[in-house]
Amino acid sequence: MARSISLKQAYWFLAACGALYVTFISILCTSWAQKHAVYIHKLHTLWWHDVDKPEQFGFLKNQVQPLHITTPDGETLYAWHIVPIAKYMANEDHLINEHTTSATRFQKSVGFDLLSKDPNSRLVINFHGNAGTVAQGWRTDAYRSLSSGAPDKIHVLAVDYRGFGLSTGTPDEQGLITDGIATVRWAMDVAKIPPERIVLVGQSLGTAVAAAVAEHFVRVSEVEFAGIVLIAAFSDLPTLLLTYSISGLIPVFSPLRPYPRLQQFFLGFLRDRWDTASRITNLVRKSQRVNLHLIHSKDDFDISWKHSESLFYAAANATSPSGLSMKQIEALKLRQDLHEGGSLESWNSDGMKRIAKQIVRYGGHNRITTYPCITRTVQHIFEQ
Repeated sequence: MARSISLKQAYWFLAACGALYVTFISILCTSWAQKHAVYIHKLHTLWWHDVDKPEQFGFLKNQVQPLHITTPDGETLYAWHIVPIAKYMANEDHLINEHTTSATRFQKSVGFDLLSKDPNSRLVINFHGNAGTVAQGWRTDAYRSLSSGAPDKIHVLAVDYRGFGLSTGTPDEQGLITDGIATVRWAMDVAKIPPERIVLVGQSLGTAVAAAVAEHFVRVSEVEFAGIVLIAAFSDLPTLLLTYSISGLIPVFSPLRPYPRLQQFFLGFLRDRWDTASRITNLVRKSQRVNLHLIHSKDDFDISWKHSESLFYAAANATSPSGLSMKQIEALKLRQDLHEGGSLESWNSDGMKRIAKQIVRYGGHNRITTYPCITRTVQHIFEQ
């Protein structure tokens, strides 16, 4: 009798869990829920952090200048320009004595002159992942790390997409791509930084933005950048969601793995696809020269490093007009064992197209952005 009651309780518990899961997935089929689940743009620390006071995050006075970038469709993006530390120290008196610049007056600031008037300046345009603002989590440490390879030259431009932080609008795939294009346009047209002195860096969601932006410029105007660095990238959103777990704990679509048709049914409601694999393939094919680096941590429990491996093969395959088999790529790629540091694989096509994939053992999903492997990669790109 007791066993019968126990089985009945277990049955109803499982039925309740199943009903909750179906309800959860059904809600995710709505556009509103998808925006909040994919972009998580309303989760931020603006309630107690003022991004207009970067000193809260360990920066020196006026080392960071806020600015606004206007998109073609009328949105206003909030961004940070970070002066590299050695350049700051060489101009410290001017920067300290300058009245704190507002986002609307950035082009009249000392920081803008240091970026735009120095022919040796280099610029990293950073596209962050979902949730938060330019000042959230490890991001401020990442900016310092990005410029530390050449602290007298490498400036950083970090932007909040539409709907994030103090930027106007609501996020979606085309909107974020528009934001990325507008940010690069600002760097080239307003700050007068030529593309060969620009590196695009993306992390997580930002990798999809960076890839889409790079593909747009090479396709539309044949503009190519010094390099593209994708940290914790994913091949496309539907594929990611099949194995993705929120915070590494709550699975999204993997419970439906025994029912592939049901998986595809629900994925059919997905508005934004973020097909990075296709965009990278097109980018590599249309480029005259490309310098693409994929960096991923093996202990990333949000996005598996296998996604970066897939993107590496897609990019290498695109260097050949007739395509390459996995076996051919495996036989011809170069591999370096970095021991506890992981491994580095590279693919060179006629010396003009370089694809590199570094898989590190440690760094997780976010903290890896602060690691020396990123600093070294950015510095190597600029040196080339």
